[in-house]
Amino acid sequence: MNIERQIEFDKVKKIWADLAITDWAKEKIREVSLYFSENELRKQLRDTTDARSLIEKLGTPPLQNISEIKDILLIAEKGDCLTPYQLERVEKVLVAVKRLKDYLARGKQFNNSLAYYDENLDSISELREEICSKIRNGIVDDYASKELGQIRNQIIKCEEQMKQKAEQIMRSHKDCMADNYCTFRNGRICLPVKKEYKLKISGSVIDKSSTGSTLFIEPTSVAKYYEELELLKIGEENEVYRILYTLSAIVLESAPVLNENLAMIEKLDFIFSKGKLSIDMDAIEPMINTERRIKLTSARHPLMDKTIAVPLQFDIDENVRGIVITGPNTGGKTVAIKTVMLNCIMAQCGLHVTCKQADICMNGSYLCDIGDGQNLSENLSTFSAHITNVLEVLSEADKDSFVIMDELGSGTDPTEGMGIAIAILEELRKSGAIFLVTTHYPEVKEYAAKATDIVNARMAFDKETLSPTYQMVIGEAGESCAFYIADRLGMPNEMLRVAICAAYGKDAVESYKFQKPESNITKKNINKISKAKKGKNNVELSTKYKIGDSVMVYPEKKIGIVCVPINEKGVLRVQLPNKKIWINHKRVKLHVAAAELYPEDYDFSIVFETVENRKKRHDMQRKYTDAVIESES
Repeated sequence: MNIERQIEFDKVKKIWADLAITDWAKEKIREVSLYFSENELRKQLRDTTDARSLIEKLGTPPLQNISEIKDILLIAEKGDCLTPYQLERVEKVLVAVKRLKDYLARGKQFNNSLAYYDENLDSISELREEICSKIRNGIVDDYASKELGQIRNQIIKCEEQMKQKAEQIMRSHKDCMADNYCTFRNGRICLPVKKEYKLKISGSVIDKSSTGSTLFIEPTSVAKYYEELELLKIGEENEVYRILYTLSAIVLESAPVLNENLAMIEKLDFIFSKGKLSIDMDAIEPMINTERRIKLTSARHPLMDKTIAVPLQFDIDENVRGIVITGPNTGGKTVAIKTVMLNCIMAQCGLHVTCKQADICMNGSYLCDIGDGQNLSENLSTFSAHITNVLEVLSEADKDSFVIMDELGSGTDPTEGMGIAIAILEELRKSGAIFLVTTHYPEVKEYAAKATDIVNARMAFDKETLSPTYQMVIGEAGESCAFYIADRLGMPNEMLRVAICAAYGKDAVESYKFQKPESNITKKNINKISKAKKGKNNVELSTKYKIGDSVMVYPEKKIGIVCVPINEKGVLRVQLPNKKIWINHKRVKLHVAAAELYPEDYDFSIVFETVENRKKRHDMQRKYTDAVIESES
């Protein structure tokens, strides 16, 4: 059984996971489970309280997702060279570690035990400053080393000399130039020389214009500077790699400390996410006991709007094992038992609970049977699935279990269902588990009233306003109030009399106070089925037009001859000049009847068939032939 889905703890975990920053914390939240060690559970709850306290006093902690840094450290551990971008990411994480360390240190003034985690963080200031001094804006800085600075200055000087030399040649051969500026082609500085003056400029043709009229020539006097520039760039590249490899080695040396920092960030992210959830849900730290005692004051379902949720008061001690809850439909029975279990599970997972006060016992297991378990793929009805689930619950329930069951014994014959409900209650009582069940059976209420360690409870119902109050009253049995609700929703008094008499006898009808005057169910206007008329119309249509009738075709108002009479769909075929068409009889009007145009035994094939087809048909009547009569469009 999926207990988390049935009581909606999976939805709470989704909200909780959204408050975490790191991937590790999100995954841990998805996999979080109950704590069975009292010491560990108390520590987890204390962490949640400390996290909430720090957030309320100092604001949200400076955490960030660190999954990218883990990949970078793996690259460094393989001995590969880190890029400037990757080194900057390392530096940013170290800055985040320092900020987090400072944040926690400020929390020590409040004597918050969580604040002392700062001692487990090391911002590695030497590495951070080294990266910061050598890497800037995604590249190795000019001042990363004296040699790199000198090489880059020489590169700038060489490029300037190349440009000056090219401009000097351009000025001295102005008439040979297609433009009055130098350009770079394939990384070389070139002069735009007119094709006809190619031999006047000593140098190499690097490129030409699309029309071929302009040649881009690198002068020979400039080329020697290019060779010098290439050597300088090789020296620059070598020095840059030397610096990057040096920094990568320092990162590798610091990898163990960095990994410890990352693990601490993930742990703190998980802890602070619990504090954020507590604030968002306006929750409190529960007291924990092992004496099988649950007391919730003004509890509410954590997923319900706290401005409209009606607080639940719940109290069960070691002398009571089970509570049988009765009350009206829509009265909040299911929400009540889910609220109790959900708060208990949250507490045992180290979370705060949505109550004013709470004293919750630790449980070895949480078991439930809620909702319609119908399973079409396994051919299980609602009742079959319900019993299957109940048997699984009973097989796992023991003295440390907490069990909730909704609508006990429902889904079958009421008499047999009542018997099964009592049998289930008796088995639960023997197991020693704490259990909450809901039911409508009066016999189950009577059973609970007689049992020593089971009590009745009811969801209150205001009969003056005919509405539920969503308050649980422990120690009293309730009633379903179905007649009151049906009365309120407009069921006629006569129907109610029949229902009450069938349920409780004639005497109960006389004592019932009807809320509304006598009435009947008002029938609403509904669509009526129109049946098709048979026989007559079809006969009339089939005889309306005969072969040979002259008809007017609308809207074109063309004259044609009927060649196929009306079929069952009301369509006939008409011969028009040069073509035959199918047309609805409503678009046709009789012009001249065939009887007035043709003799009684007239052969209409003369009008409607081609000469070739008539000849073939004549031959077929006299002898065997392979000829085929072609259909006419």
